[in-house]
Amino acid sequence: MNGIVQQAFEQAFPGEDFSFVRVLPATDPRFGDFQCNDALKLAKTLKLPPRAIAEKVAARLPVKAEVAGPGFINITIEPAWLDGRLRELGADANLGIVQQGRGKKVVIDYSSPNAAKQMHIGHIRSTVIGGALDRIFRALGYDVVADNHLGDWGTQFGILIKGYRECLSADEREHLTVANLEKCYVLSAAKAKESEEWKDECRRELVKLQQGDRENLALWKRFIDISIGEFERMYDKLGVKFDTYRGESYYNPMMPGVVAKLQELGLAEESEGALIVNLEGEGLGVAIVRKSDGGYNYTTSDLACVESRVRDYNPERIIYVTDDRQQLHFRQFFSIARKLGFKDVQLVHVPFGLMSYQGKAISTREGNLIKLDDLLSEAVRRCAATLAERGNADERLAEQIGYGAVKYADLSHDPATAIDFNWDKALALDGNSGPYLQYAYARVCSLKDKAGEVAPGAFAVATPFEKQLALQLLKFPSAVARAAEAYKPSVLAEYLYQTCQLYSSFYQNSPVLKSEPELRDARLRLCGLFGEILRKGLELLGIETPSRI
Repeated sequence: MNGIVQQAFEQAFPGEDFSFVRVLPATDPRFGDFQCNDALKLAKTLKLPPRAIAEKVAARLPVKAEVAGPGFINITIEPAWLDGRLRELGADANLGIVQQGRGKKVVIDYSSPNAAKQMHIGHIRSTVIGGALDRIFRALGYDVVADNHLGDWGTQFGILIKGYRECLSADEREHLTVANLEKCYVLSAAKAKESEEWKDECRRELVKLQQGDRENLALWKRFIDISIGEFERMYDKLGVKFDTYRGESYYNPMMPGVVAKLQELGLAEESEGALIVNLEGEGLGVAIVRKSDGGYNYTTSDLACVESRVRDYNPERIIYVTDDRQQLHFRQFFSIARKLGFKDVQLVHVPFGLMSYQGKAISTREGNLIKLDDLLSEAVRRCAATLAERGNADERLAEQIGYGAVKYADLSHDPATAIDFNWDKALALDGNSGPYLQYAYARVCSLKDKAGEVAPGAFAVATPFEKQLALQLLKFPSAVARAAEAYKPSVLAEYLYQTCQLYSSFYQNSPVLKSEPELRDARLRLCGLFGEILRKGLELLGIETPSRI
């Protein structure tokens, strides 16, 4: 409804910005279903009495609208109009989602685990938030490049190569896994702390790698291939796919050129042997772009990365999904990128809060850095046990519910907030949970199976419960758009939860199968459209919708 009223304002007063216009539910049903009071705010801007503004807008609305008082617009949704909109929505292959991104490209940088380490629960937020944004932007018509910026270069590989050769058995080297790589890194790093000789040997292995030593490069490539294989096993479970895996190593050859350009433009200066960009005038401190030992850091790598992405993809925007502890880094990086001339591409940081587990902070030191594989396996185990109690041994269904529960437990929260993962909340069949929404979809499927085929026709929109649900279904396209605009999948998750609650109220108060044939079919069409929107919405969040639970 916001979009319809904004459009009427734009038609009445071309050239003005009415993006702030909002439509609210009517405070008194005697005056209609909705009201808009923004004409009162526009008197000074448009140099007209508020009532005159309201009358010009009301005349252009496609729904029944009356002007009251000094300039209130009262809107009444008539059944014929509502039925027509529902038919349009149901007939649209995109379920009304406006293809606003057609012809535009977006790069989304998310997940980004470090090679040679197993993914843990701390990786889930970037992965599922980024994956949901990926699907949402694609649904809006954008050409999306999903890029996994792996941590696949740096000092840890000298430690790894040394550890691989001397801390693993011949069998472990032959049947190398990410778990073995993680083990040899821990052992080698510990030895490097105890022995300067070991540390020096690790450095020499790193230098050999950086200089292109054939044997070390082959080992490094093997480590990366094994790591990506393990990551993809996790991504398959989470329903996440990437278009590219361009890690830090990809941009390593470009970094000297970035630094040279910063120097050429007078943006970089020497400081205690390092090269820095001074951003203190912007309140952003100092960003190091080349360390005193000649090495580079994340800022340099990210500058090379944005240069490469602009050259290769010419995107409208680049979205980075990382935890909120990196906010200063991204403010510095974005500022330097603009100074380097990258002003046509919109750089967006989507920060997320940290996750705790069952009320405890996740910490390596505390020994509760839970592996992602273990978390997902536990979700499946718990769901399988619940299903078994009901006589259902469907392992695939347990995976669909378990994985969906874990993802929704994250996506239902505003990314900016810290969250605590709790099994009882995540797996609840009532309340704002993944299983609750999946169960709502399964109930619709069961209803449709009992009813049989229903021919196209009118929707039930006469009663208050029907009307409330119908109006909510029409908000689906705007919920998807708002989730993208805010970079918050939680906006879509909240919409789906509210829609399920309205459907439940409608179903409890509106007999469907026992109604007279015409009303029965009209209500079944409303149920069917609800099911399609719920399925599509959950799909955008990366959550499967089994038809039987």
